[in-house]
Amino acid sequence: MARYLATVLMGSVLLTGFAALADNSNVLTEEEKKAGFEMLFDGTSFEGWQQKGNWVLQDGAMFRERRGGGISYRAKKIPDDFELRFGWKVGEGANSGVYYRPGQYEYQILDNRKHGDRMNPRTSAASIYFCMAPSHDATKPAGEWNTGRIICKGTVIQHWVNGEKVIDFDYADPKWAFNVDLLRKRGGDLAARGAYLSLQDHGDPVWYRGIKLRTLGEADQLDRTPVTPAPVSEEALKAEQKKLEHILKKRAEREEARKAKQGKK
Repeated sequence: MARYLATVLMGSVLLTGFAALADNSNVLTEEEKKAGFEMLFDGTSFEGWQQKGNWVLQDGAMFRERRGGGISYRAKKIPDDFELRFGWKVGEGANSGVYYRPGQYEYQILDNRKHGDRMNPRTSAASIYFCMAPSHDATKPAGEWNTGRIICKGTVIQHWVNGEKVIDFDYADPKWAFNVDLLRKRGGDLAARGAYLSLQDHGDPVWYRGIKLRTLGEADQLDRTPVTPAPVSEEALKAEQKKLEHILKKRAEREEARKAKQGKK
């Protein structure tokens, strides 16, 4: 079993893999308390969260029960440099997402065995949606709990799933220029900061629990062991380009409509 290791080395903390308890339960371990984690959702209430009543408490988790939109944590914004831990589970064919910075910063939540987004690694579970593919599929089947983890420090973004690092992305590195541009064209800005944590309602059954957050300091060092994004097939690339063209067309139409409206004033 993958295990969380907080290795103190010359006054700094090395951030590596973890198993946030056997079930990523709604408590802070002593180690997490010392590291500075705080509980954003402990399975007992929606204190600090904003929603329209379509998310309910179910067996220590928040469950998207019906239509109504996403749910966001409004008590505080996400720090610039942070570590977020959470448990997630989906129904068959389900889709959701964790938004942690302004715009299109999304940790994709997906049933990787049934949902069509699995066909392109850049839209599969644990991807930075429509930007960066995970190195491999480390998810469990629909109906089983996964542990998610997001680490951001400076220009580095890491996504973890079930104790395995699947994305290690320094968007300032020129070799990722295509990925940066892809997200920009979709409408995202990787330099953006200061969002409220938001969990997506994509119309499907999804559960979250054990949501924990801490601010990272200068002494916190990242595990920068390289991981390589999964390759994207030619078929998936064609579908991606078609989707991108649709996004750009709709954006241009909205801009034209905006200018026309202003011209009538």
